[in-house]
Amino acid sequence: MNMSNATLLNRQWFYVKRPQDRVSAEHYDLRESALDTTLSTNEVIVRARYISVDPYMRIQQHERNTYDVPHPLGIVQRSGVVGQVVASASERFRADDWVLSASGWQLFDKCHANDLQLINPQTAPVSTALGVLGMPGRTAWFGLMDAGRPRPGDTLVVSGAAGAVGSLVAQFGKRAGCRVIGIAGGAAKCSYLINTLKLDGAVDYRAFTSTEALAEELQRQSGGVDIYFDNVGGMVTDAVIPLIKRRARIVICGTISQYDGGLDRPDLGPRFLQHMLFQRATIQGILARDFAHRMDEMRATVEPWVKNRDIVFEETFVDGFEQLPQALNMLFDGKNLGKLLVRV
Repeated sequence: MNMSNATLLNRQWFYVKRPQDRVSAEHYDLRESALDTTLSTNEVIVRARYISVDPYMRIQQHERNTYDVPHPLGIVQRSGVVGQVVASASERFRADDWVLSASGWQLFDKCHANDLQLINPQTAPVSTALGVLGMPGRTAWFGLMDAGRPRPGDTLVVSGAAGAVGSLVAQFGKRAGCRVIGIAGGAAKCSYLINTLKLDGAVDYRAFTSTEALAEELQRQSGGVDIYFDNVGGMVTDAVIPLIKRRARIVICGTISQYDGGLDRPDLGPRFLQHMLFQRATIQGILARDFAHRMDEMRATVEPWVKNRDIVFEETFVDGFEQLPQALNMLFDGKNLGKLLVRV
């Protein structure tokens, strides 16, 4: 299908100012422009339906190099997108096909067919390509199974356990035979961990005003930690590290508590290396990109669980393209259960 001589009105969020603390609409510029729909061979136009917001976006907005160079100013905010094909000059895609792309915060994108992955809506809800069957699922699966190396009977503690990655790590750990304690913010999320995810324990970190008190409760519920999967950092991690057992495995997936300015001006540390020495433990940082070439391996195991509803894959939806900056900010207030998506 080709839409020669037609135009589409595109809307795009451009990233224009580096935030020092919380991100907001002032760091973006919402622009409208006409999209030329004339297609060259193998070009495809995609209309966004679900746009992802993820903590890593805030990392890329910092001024210094992290695992990436800083996100450039003056371009469309990058992100994963699930959308539908509007027009195609590729034999691989037809109008209305569901696809996964990296087209970012914009309603329409004209891209090469090689930049798209076809989604089968019969397998699972298409939005899961941005969640349990996408980057968060990959992070959780390989972060736990490769770096955490769970064994039956291990005690696994997961921070950010009600989030997109943490909720999956917790369930994968249960399926691997671990005893799982989740850490989350608020009584409602802790109830969700116990009653919905069926974890063995849950700790509300917001209920504690000191690291020592939080550590005492974690020790009471866990009895010591074999695997710590960290999505949060900060006070929570300070409380967990002294509780590790001999040969413990610590997996650093994220430090969301530090992202609102803390990466450019990090807290003092490290304060925990003595515990690593005493327990002969290992600590490993993991990124989703390290396992991108192994997606088929992860999906072969996890996709049947999703299709049969053997695991919980919670999704929190925010409606409206205009809400994207605020939705990103919601991650740092802990307002989501599972994967946070903007539905457009």
